[in-house]
Parts: sequence; structure tokens; C-alpha cells
Amino acid sequence: MKFKLFISSLLNGRNIGTLTILLMFSGMASESRGDLLFLPLSAASFAVYSGLVIQSFTSKKFQEKFISKMKHRNIKKLDRTCITLADDAKRYTNAAYYKKLRLIMDDKNEIMKLYYKEGPNFLNEKITEKALDLVISYIKLLKSFCIRYKELNSVDVKPVQERIAKNSRKLNFTSDPKIRENIKKIIEMDEKILSRLKEEKLNLERIDTRLDYIKSTVYMLKQQLNLKLGTEEELLEKIEGAVNEAIALESVLDERNKRRIKI
Repeated sequence: MKFKLFISSLLNGRNIGTLTILLMFSGMASESRGDLLFLPLSAASFAVYSGLVIQSFTSKKFQEKFISKMKHRNIKKLDRTCITLADDAKRYTNAAYYKKLRLIMDDKNEIMKLYYKEGPNFLNEKITEKALDLVISYIKLLKSFCIRYKELNSVDVKPVQERIAKNSRKLNFTSDPKIRENIKKIIEMDEKILSRLKEEKLNLERIDTRLDYIKSTVYMLKQQLNLKLGTEEELLEKIEGAVNEAIALESVLDERNKRRIKI
């Protein structure tokens, strides 16, 4: 950040403009009074320029303006990321989840309108930045959720259930201990598969609920920007927690999506 601030100080319009004018004056003075004046006048020009650069670099007002400019750039970048991720995620959604995606993007667009309407201020920038982080986390989580949801729904459990029923009947007609032990192991493995599928579906239901919670949080942020509700500390703490949880859930789902279920 300090390096970027220093570069911004070097390229500041006032500082560059002053240096240009001083160098032009040095050139004109050396033409009228001799080349011997050019070097000392140029050195003096760069000394003044260096002083202005240092003044800009250490100026609180300049620093605040620079930070605000950087935040604005980051907000625009986050906004573009939301759009890119949404375009990708919609390919994996069904009608119901596409509607959810569209609704949160509508909220995101409203937040951006309010951001530009309100103009730069600390709370406006901070809430908008965090809201966009939350939308990005939502879209990533939604995509992973939809991929997993589609895979689980494509799994046909009937063959497993029929296998369990068939092997359970075999136990009633088999007295050989070795055979019975092998059949029991097969039944246990099939039951574990069904149990795993059931648990995964329950996890998806929980994640679906979290998606709704994130959506509600984004909507609340929109209202906060519009109506100035709540306090800064409460809002930022709630956003941070929601973002971290969404990232963690998306990471877990992404890892599970790499391990396809086989029956």
C-alpha cells in the first residue's frame, strides 16, 4: 500500500505540473542567460518537486483520498467479479436456484446504485465492499451446492435397497457362518452408502438454509445503505461472519464435488 501511495505521490497532477512548469522556466532562463544556469535551476526544480512529493506522501488528506480511490477501484473490481461468477454459476442452476441467483444479483445492483448515489464515505464504501464480498461468497457456494445437488439427485438408490433386501433374505436361508458373515459385511457396506447419501442430503438442506440467510443479509445491507439502519460495528461483524462461513461451506462442497459418488 505504501509503495502505491508513493507512486501516486510521484504522479500526482499538482506535483508533475509544478515540475513541468519549473523545468520550462529553467529552460527559458538558460536560453536567455546561458547554459550554466540550466543545471542548478533544474536541480532546484527537482528539489521543489521532491518536497511536494514528500508533502503529498505524508498528507493525511492525500492519504485519505488515495485510500478512497483504491477502495473505489476494488469495489468496481468486485462488482465485475460478481457478474462473471454469476454468468458461470447460472449454467449449473435449475429454475428455482436461477431465480435465487437473479434476486441476489438484483440486490447487488441496487447496492451499487446506492453506492454511486451516496458518494464516497467510509461507511458507504465499507458496507458496499463487504456486501460484494458476501455476494461473491454466495455465488460460489450456490454453484458448488447446485453441482452437488444435481449429483445426489442423479444417484439411484433402488439397486442398493434391493441388494440389501435380497441379502437380508439370504441370511434367513443360510446357516453357514462364513457365508453369513460375508453377507452381513455386504449389507453393512450398502447401508453405509445409504447413510452417507442421507447425511449429504441433510447437509445440503442446511447449506440451502445458509444461502437464504446470506441472501437476507445482503438484503439487510441494501436497506442499511438506503435507510441508515443499525450501527457500523454490528453490521461489519455480521458481514464478516457470514462471509467466513460461506467460504468454509463452499470449500467443503468443492472438495466433495471432486469425489463423485459411485454405487
